[in-house]
Amino acid sequence: MKILGIGNAIVDVICKVEENFLSENNLTKSTMKLVDEAEFKKLLSNLKIEETVSGGSVANSIVGLSQLGNKAGFIGKVNEDDLGSKYEDGLKKENVEYFYSKKKEELPTGTCLILITPDSERTMCTFLGTAGKINENDVDVSAVKNSEITFLEGYLWDEGDPKKAFNKAIENSNKVSMSLSDLFCVERHKPNFLDLVKNKLDIVFANEQEALSLIDTKNFDEVISFSKQLEKVIVITRGEKGSIAIQKTEVVECNSKKDLKIVDLTGAGDLFAAGFLHGHVNNLSLKESLQKGTEMASKIIQKIGARLN
Repeated sequence: MKILGIGNAIVDVICKVEENFLSENNLTKSTMKLVDEAEFKKLLSNLKIEETVSGGSVANSIVGLSQLGNKAGFIGKVNEDDLGSKYEDGLKKENVEYFYSKKKEELPTGTCLILITPDSERTMCTFLGTAGKINENDVDVSAVKNSEITFLEGYLWDEGDPKKAFNKAIENSNKVSMSLSDLFCVERHKPNFLDLVKNKLDIVFANEQEALSLIDTKNFDEVISFSKQLEKVIVITRGEKGSIAIQKTEVVECNSKKDLKIVDLTGAGDLFAAGFLHGHVNNLSLKESLQKGTEMASKIIQKIGARLN
């Protein structure tokens, strides 16, 4: 297998809202907030659902990789409930091998409310449910060992069982890639993420804000200097400024695509990672991998949701 993703198995519930909905509910635009089941239901009670899709950051990337013709698999914890079954079916339809046997759990399958404002930005409220209870027993070691790269998400990294699952995956991987996921995520786990980036990961994905926060700087040149010292592949997306990949002394940039009809930015980073990893496992150059990532991201932001048809 080319790539195995391990991440939070979350069903995305997509709704359109006006700007004032965010302020009325004390939500910070473009971030992800963890909520409990009661708050999730309260937020959803006033909204019209546009679409429901099997999601989760790494799962979105894995589906993108499968659509590009790569043999890909996924591990993520769901409950044996209606949403859990839908989740599994959604992956199988995309030819993704699902290395997890669902069973009755105390908590329901995780869900993420994706609120899209008129400017196409997305603000997420996630009720992790059983997804957040992933543990080392959920990690299929043979699946990890049989894949060229294991792809993890920062969202998954939490003290306790998820951290043990994370470490078990890293210890058994041939090569490890990770997305830093979210600015709040980086700020919550900064020392741990810094340790992972310096010592345990081979390929790191971040956006500009996450990268700046990770090393406590406001100067992007310092991010480049830091990345050059690591001898890893560090890939950073910069919105309209395009993207950049740094490997030892090599620094490669790629422009973003212009004049796109942007509908929804959900999944832009996930599909960018899919395109880049596709390039990496198929021996394309850094530049070609960035271009593939850019192409995938620009396709996804012109439709609602984080999955290409």
